[in-house]
Amino acid sequence: MKRLKIYQSIHFKIVLVYMLLVLIAMQIISAYFVQKVEHQLVYNFQQSIRDRVSLLENNIQEVISEVDKKANQSTKEKEQETEAEIQKSMSSFAGSLTNVREVRVVDSGGRVIGTTDNDNQQIVGQQSKDQMVRRTLLNNTKEDSVLLDKDKKQRVWVLAQPVKLQNNTRGVIYIVSEIEQVYTQVSEITSIFVKGTVFAMAITCLLGVWLARTITKPIKEMREQAVAMTRGNYSRKVKVYGVDEIGQLATAFNILTRKVQDAQASVEGESRKLSSILSYMTDGVIATDRRGKIMLINRPAADMLKINQEDAMSRPIAEVLKIESDHTYETLLEEKDSVTIDLSTERQNYVLRANFSAIQRETGFINGVIAVLHDITEQERVDAELREFVANVSHELRTPLTSMASYLEALGDGAWKDENIAPHFIQVTQNETERMIRLVNDLLKLSRLDSGRTKIERNFVHFNSFFNQIIDRHEMSKKDSITFKRYITTEYILIEVDEDKIVQVIDNIISNAIKYSPDGGTISFYLARQGDEIKVSIRDQGMGIPADNLEKIFQRFFRVDKARSRAIGGTGLGLAISKEMIDAHGGRIWAESTEEKGTIISFTLPYDDSVEEAEEGWD
Repeated sequence: MKRLKIYQSIHFKIVLVYMLLVLIAMQIISAYFVQKVEHQLVYNFQQSIRDRVSLLENNIQEVISEVDKKANQSTKEKEQETEAEIQKSMSSFAGSLTNVREVRVVDSGGRVIGTTDNDNQQIVGQQSKDQMVRRTLLNNTKEDSVLLDKDKKQRVWVLAQPVKLQNNTRGVIYIVSEIEQVYTQVSEITSIFVKGTVFAMAITCLLGVWLARTITKPIKEMREQAVAMTRGNYSRKVKVYGVDEIGQLATAFNILTRKVQDAQASVEGESRKLSSILSYMTDGVIATDRRGKIMLINRPAADMLKINQEDAMSRPIAEVLKIESDHTYETLLEEKDSVTIDLSTERQNYVLRANFSAIQRETGFINGVIAVLHDITEQERVDAELREFVANVSHELRTPLTSMASYLEALGDGAWKDENIAPHFIQVTQNETERMIRLVNDLLKLSRLDSGRTKIERNFVHFNSFFNQIIDRHEMSKKDSITFKRYITTEYILIEVDEDKIVQVIDNIISNAIKYSPDGGTISFYLARQGDEIKVSIRDQGMGIPADNLEKIFQRFFRVDKARSRAIGGTGLGLAISKEMIDAHGGRIWAESTEEKGTIISFTLPYDDSVEEAEEGWD
């Protein structure tokens, strides 16, 4: 599994979110608190100044009121006395105020009549240029503002308060106070909050790490267990740290692990059973996905299609079955009947039958298709042979029956009265009847051999003498124009065979050799022992058999030259019967031929040395 980066882990996210929550809360609290503290400190500072100014205002009002009562003084004298009294009040007032830089008193005409700044006494008697003072005299309302002293780079609070007497503004008290210390206190408080926030964040970080660890540790263990499960390891268990939701999740995860392990074991068992069944099935099985691509193919199917299992995977099923020209995956889903797949070549017939079944869910969704393959080459061959056999039997029976019917019809029409024709017609009818009898007898022999009803009754036979006796019998009845030559071993050969069956085999072969040998031809006979078997060969000098027909001469009713064979009375079953009998003895029979030069028919029979040794012991 891909390793997570630190910022992608839930551990980091929990700590980060926890710290952000605390930081935001601290910022909101500190911003609100500092704002309120600043407002309160500024208010307290200004309120203390206003309270002092009110006292100064009362003193000035008393001074002005006393001076106005003196009628014996001139206006100038009154102004001088007022200035002197106000200056005294301001001097005593300045000593009681802290953080006040300057206090000025301006009369109703805008003339400065007093100041507490000893370094700025020259302004006394001059007109005030301050706009705030003028606005106060004009509007009869007090004004205040926090300004920046550009020289000292400090903030000051400036207050202009009218002095009223009997609702008439008689002057203005102008105060410049140093409020910077208030903001300094606010900054110190803010600094304390910042330090506290940093300390709180450090504690929060530690607590967040601990909290995240308590949450993520069991989750991490469950993740590791999940990874182990994907690799097939179900032995691990998640440790349960408590009875909370995470603890319950860990308990449920352990239960899930056990159930998945049981389910996996069950699935693996079923998979092994299915794999074993598919491996040992004689039928080929192919399964596809929903797109028609092969996802499973067993060994018999691969062998039938002559393809590697790995090469067939992920390929379209129609392509692998070589039926893409006639079928698509969609048509195979709807195919109800079996599909015949002809993979025959010029040298070999090879036919498969495929049955298709759709893999369908309960919802109706089709997941793929399963194809079951059967090798029906042998069945097709047997069916073809059976059809050919029935056709041949019908033809072989129809020919003599047609001939017999013609002759009997002629006899019935009066030919029996003709002493010259009637005997010939009767002889032909008799010959055709005997031919049908031979055909039926041969068919009965083949039927008994095929069904296993013919038993092989073995007896010990001195095969040298046995073979010579059969040759002698045929030599007496052959044409004088045909010569027999014998190449028979002088080695004493004693084997256990069914004499009647082997006589039929040799009679069939010799009869064919005589039939197809030309005048002046030679038939050669060979007998030799080769290891654990004896070999018998009979060679003629007839017309020979084409190479492509050598394997077919042992088939039923097969004739190389059908017209000539039928003319000389053959049924086409002699070599087929011979093959069945030799096979029943555990031997082999085959033919070798060269056209226009002749044919060699050979067969072998099992030979056991222990038989002769036992016979010598008995002697």
